[in-house]
Amino acid sequence: MRLSQYFLPLLKETPKEAQIASHRLMLRAGMIQQSSAGIYSWLPLGKKVLDKIADIVREEQNRAGALEIMMPTIQPAELWQESGRYDDYGAEMLRIRDRHERDMLYGPTNEEQVTDIFRAHVRSYKALPLNLYHIQWKFRDEVRPRFGIMRGREFLMKDAYSFDTDAQGARAAYNRMFVSYLKTFARMGLTAIPMEADTGPIGGDMSHEFIILAETGESGVYFHKDWLNADLVTQVNYDEDLQPVIDRFTSLYARADEMHDPDQCPVPADELMSLRGIEVGHIFYFGEKYSAAMGASVAGPDGSNKPVHMGSYGIGVSRLVGGIIEASHDEKGIIWPRAVAPFDVAVVNLKVGDDTCMTCADDLYARLQAAGADPIYDDRDDRPGAKLAAMDLIGIPWQIIIGPRGMDNGVVEVKNRRTGEAVEVSPDSALTMVMQDAE
Repeated sequence: MRLSQYFLPLLKETPKEAQIASHRLMLRAGMIQQSSAGIYSWLPLGKKVLDKIADIVREEQNRAGALEIMMPTIQPAELWQESGRYDDYGAEMLRIRDRHERDMLYGPTNEEQVTDIFRAHVRSYKALPLNLYHIQWKFRDEVRPRFGIMRGREFLMKDAYSFDTDAQGARAAYNRMFVSYLKTFARMGLTAIPMEADTGPIGGDMSHEFIILAETGESGVYFHKDWLNADLVTQVNYDEDLQPVIDRFTSLYARADEMHDPDQCPVPADELMSLRGIEVGHIFYFGEKYSAAMGASVAGPDGSNKPVHMGSYGIGVSRLVGGIIEASHDEKGIIWPRAVAPFDVAVVNLKVGDDTCMTCADDLYARLQAAGADPIYDDRDDRPGAKLAAMDLIGIPWQIIIGPRGMDNGVVEVKNRRTGEAVEVSPDSALTMVMQDAE
């Protein structure tokens, strides 16, 4: 993509309402624009990152055996009245009426909707286990939306729902999602720690939050120091018995601040670490809470009907955009992990109009595309300093910088955004460096 043809409304000044790094940088980098309190439009750069995160989430859900569907954002109130949550959910639920005076709501979550789908089509235990998920916009009417997309009212979520004949099968489904989440966050370059958690309005008796480490995190987390260096998920196969794997994981973490008791902590004091973190995922097992209330049962081998056991599993897809920025930025701007970066590499021509620079930049841009990379080409007629600052701000992992001085010596500068290291190499070597990093 040529930047001269792209929509990238960068801001020089930080908006006064932006209180945390991710909000400041997303506004300055032209990723989002506020529509109303807690509701944002996603501009091209932000949408690219959002889509990359969603793709990774989708791939790992599919690998774990979940099946993608799409449920509506607007749900009938009667489903929530069946489960008993319509009145209990509180003011965060946006309740509306359609033109026929039917009570509706903008879905904050989808346990009722998916249970209705299940009960309409599944009758026998032979159809189980089953896990259905979608990636869809949700709405929760926060009393004080703040911190940009980190605590907004409208957000993109992946929510999955498992159905099993008994508690043992449900626990196996829970473990698959547990491992899937660790794999998902690892692919995004994140250190994620699962923490035992309260179930809240979802209900149930088993729950884990997944918290990514960030200095600006909203809560403290306690965990074994080995967690930071352990390769926990690369070799895990979904077909194996995952309970020993989960037990090994849980031996390496303690709990979040509000639940941490030093006297009950399983981690020795000299091996315990405490850092800040941001919740980006939450999984629940709630047994027959919804299936019993809504009549979602299946016939077992003996012919008797029994309510199914269910779990739900959420990942904040849009929240992850902000969470990654909180975990990976510096004073110059965002530092994207390669897997979720909006572009792989920036080709920066410092002197538009110079024939040698233009020829080299055009050639590198074309060769990067032909090699399968996704480059952004800064071909704007702007000051060199402004161009370099813009690339640092939007956080592209690699920059290939072409200027007259380098061209006199037959070299370009290749800069690694994360480390800040820059080297002068031939254009061919620059291409090799960038493409090797993608492998």
